[in-house]
Amino acid sequence: MAENIKNILQKFNAKPKKYLGQNFLIDKNILNKIIESSDISPKDTVLEVGPGTGILTRELAKKAGKIIAVEKDKSMCKILENELKDFKNTEIINADILKINLSLPPSYKVIANIPYYLTSAVIRKFLELENQPTELILMIQKEVAKRICETPPKMSLLAVSVQFYATPKIIFNVSKNSFWPVPKVDSVVIKITPHKTKQNPEFIKKFFKIVKAGFSQPRKQLVGNLSKTLKIEKGEINSLLLENNINPTQRAETLSVANWISLINSIQDYIK
Repeated sequence: MAENIKNILQKFNAKPKKYLGQNFLIDKNILNKIIESSDISPKDTVLEVGPGTGILTRELAKKAGKIIAVEKDKSMCKILENELKDFKNTEIINADILKINLSLPPSYKVIANIPYYLTSAVIRKFLELENQPTELILMIQKEVAKRICETPPKMSLLAVSVQFYATPKIIFNVSKNSFWPVPKVDSVVIKITPHKTKQNPEFIKKFFKIVKAGFSQPRKQLVGNLSKTLKIEKGEINSLLLENNINPTQRAETLSVANWISLINSIQDYIK
C-alpha cells in the first residue's frame, strides 16, 4: 500500500503536507478492521473527514449507499476525483471541515483518520450538532483516546465533554508504523456513540460553565474552584456539594458525568 500511495502522489506531483498532519494509512489489515468495525450497509450515508488519497474512501464506497468526502487539501481532491471516478455514490467536497456547514441526512456516520491537531475540535463539532451522527469512528492519537475514555478518579475536561454527549470506546490499537510518513506516536480507532436522550441548549450552556469552573485549577479543591469562578459564597457551594453527596475537598477529576448533572440541577439557579 505504501508504494501505491507514493506512486499516486508522484503521478499528481503531490506530497504529504506536515502542516495538515497528513499521515497516510498503509496497513491493509488496519484498513479492513476499520471497515469491519464500521458495519456499513447500502442504507448508510458516511461522512469521511480528510480522505487523503482515498484508500479508505474506496473501500467505504463499496459498502455504503453514499459517501461525502470532505478534504481541505486541493491537491488531494484532484487525486480523489481520479481515484474515485468509477464510484457514482461518492461526493468530494474541498473544504475545511471546521468551517463548513453540511446538509446531512437524519442518519449518517462519521469516519475519519483525523490529523492529531484537529481531534478535539472535530469531535466537539459533531457532538454539538442538533443532527448528530449515529456514531463516529475515528483514528486518533492513542493518549488522547485514553483521556476521552477515562473514568473517575482520572476524569479530564475532555472526558467529561465527550461523555456528556456520548459513549466512547477504544476498538483497537494502531501502530505508528501503519502510516507513511511515520508519525511520532501510536494511534487507536475509537467509536463514539451519541446518547439518544438530548438536553436542552440552556442546560448544556450551564453544564459546561460549571464543569469548566470545576476544572479551572484541576489540582485544587472543587469548592474553591466553583466559588471563585462562579462568584458564589464558599459556604453556599459547600452545602450544594454535600447535598449531592460530593465532598467539597474533592477535585474535579473525581466526579463522573452523572455527578456533574446532579450538581448542575442544584446549582443552575445561581448561574446567569
